[in-house]
Amino acid sequence: MLPEDDANRQLAIGFLLAVDPTRQRQMKVLSVAGGWKNVLNLFNSDHVIEMDRNSNRLVILLIDFDEDENRLEAAKAAIPEHLADRVFVLGALSEPEDLKRANLGSYETIGLRLAKDCCEETDTTWGHDLLRHNTGELDRLREHVRPILF
Repeated sequence: MLPEDDANRQLAIGFLLAVDPTRQRQMKVLSVAGGWKNVLNLFNSDHVIEMDRNSNRLVILLIDFDEDENRLEAAKAAIPEHLADRVFVLGALSEPEDLKRANLGSYETIGLRLAKDCCEETDTTWGHDLLRHNTGELDRLREHVRPILF
């Protein structure tokens, strides 16, 4: 998981904490990139090569959508076509801080709840107004990560 900022990093850590401890080594939370464009730049400069070397590697780009309805398309356009089926772009519709303001809990708690939804194939938290836009990416991601992490 490549997070845009510290809030997204904390969400990812919460998600990781919900993963079976014997499988946690299958997932890594990377350092904060410092902006959604930096996530894409860092992905292309550092992670494309690694993905080309390992055909089983998946990458989740955690970005703020900043209420920009074109952000997903812009992010996907920066992903090399041959890797598009193994790269997933997820994030809050606005920013993670709004998830806390919506009383969903701490970032780690939200991450735990998102992982629970993935494991149980529910949308209790993913169905929130600030996360619902992730449905397409989430559906693609679930089929890959459920057998690996849960």
